[in-house]
Amino acid sequence: MVVRRGRDDDDDDDDDDDEDEEDDRELVLFQGALNGVNPDLQSNGRLLQMALRPAKELVSDAIERRAEMIRVEPKGAVAQVAIYVDGIPYPSGRLPGKMAMAITQVLKLMAGMDVNERGKPQSGGMNAQFEEKKFEVRIDSAPLPQGAERLVIRMHNKDIKLEKPEDIGLSEATKMLIREQTATKRGLYLAAGPPNSGVTTMSIGILRSVDAYLYSCYTIADMKGKDLAHVATMDVREGDSLKETVVRTTRKDADVIFIDPISSPDLAQQALESAGLAAIISEMPAKDAADAVVRLVQMVNDPKLVVEHLRVVCSMKLIRVLCKRCKQAYRPNPKLLARVGLPAETRVLYRAPRPDEDDEDEDEEPDVCRVCDGMGYYGRTAMVEVVQMTDSMKDVVLSGGDAAAIRTQARNEKMQSFQSDGLRLIVEGKTSLEELQRVFRAKG
Repeated sequence: MVVRRGRDDDDDDDDDDDEDEEDDRELVLFQGALNGVNPDLQSNGRLLQMALRPAKELVSDAIERRAEMIRVEPKGAVAQVAIYVDGIPYPSGRLPGKMAMAITQVLKLMAGMDVNERGKPQSGGMNAQFEEKKFEVRIDSAPLPQGAERLVIRMHNKDIKLEKPEDIGLSEATKMLIREQTATKRGLYLAAGPPNSGVTTMSIGILRSVDAYLYSCYTIADMKGKDLAHVATMDVREGDSLKETVVRTTRKDADVIFIDPISSPDLAQQALESAGLAAIISEMPAKDAADAVVRLVQMVNDPKLVVEHLRVVCSMKLIRVLCKRCKQAYRPNPKLLARVGLPAETRVLYRAPRPDEDDEDEDEEPDVCRVCDGMGYYGRTAMVEVVQMTDSMKDVVLSGGDAAAIRTQARNEKMQSFQSDGLRLIVEGKTSLEELQRVFRAKG
């Protein structure tokens, strides 16, 4: 369903110029809830009249500014609005409390959520279109005191595909490691991370690192409508366990099987046992790769089972990419290179543009980059850490080593870390030292 609000064709009254301009502005079109629920427009006519256009303006303004997320936080009689561009929050004004509440309700309505439920968290989404581009808009609401709700809106441009390893930012070394390991057609391969850290994208990146021309890849996971080339879908029979479905899939000569996230001890047990039949790729919530290993051991209470079948765990942090049009090259100080661990032969690095104080003219407008709107960065990529279950790492896990011990062993074996992968991105000119430092300060 597409909802439009425009001028009545029978209304011949002349409006003033400002109203004409506002009516003619192209706004986002909401094109149906992802869950298939048709909104009851007739019963919510007053709500739509009051808040549909403001809701569309809120989302349209954010998309125009390249935002991937909007956060509306009620604060008494008003609500603070912030937009997130490449993960960085920017203030975006305030809304009257009643208008913020109405916008929240109308977006819940269009996303197939229950507008009458304000006491529990809800999640939903809708398809949308803006300037001929297709978007998926995800809505999350959370209850606050006095009947208010926190609203989080996430917008994803469907034209942007994050499926291939290079799309995500996986290094060639990481991709080759996954290919070598999955060539055995055995083992568990995990993407790990906290919520909204890109862990699902990382798990698909692991799957796409497999050579699908040499190995038969299947998915038994809920792909939420996503169709991956060269990955066959196996129907899951109602009542079948994960392991039973894996066994049935291997009878189709499956070499690699993508499964739903590991969210319980039972699923963890079955995933590890299934890894003796095929290469199993999944994801699980954790702070990072080392924490995922520890949590997996705790889930199944059997470190021997984990070291027998777990092969590789990947985790990622998102880091901003320098704008290709306006990034500035500079010659780094040799002492700086030594301090941060960059190769001494590095001759040039890049950073976001800095104003040249010698050429500043207070009477002239600064030259703002048209691509990044003066931010110096455009888009994000992944820094990836990898924990591989080598013989030495197995010994650490079997001895009851905690996450810190696993991280220490990974450093001793020079496994890829967030820092080493971040430095790679710096040397390749994709990001800056300042951005790397910001990410580590922000994430602790």
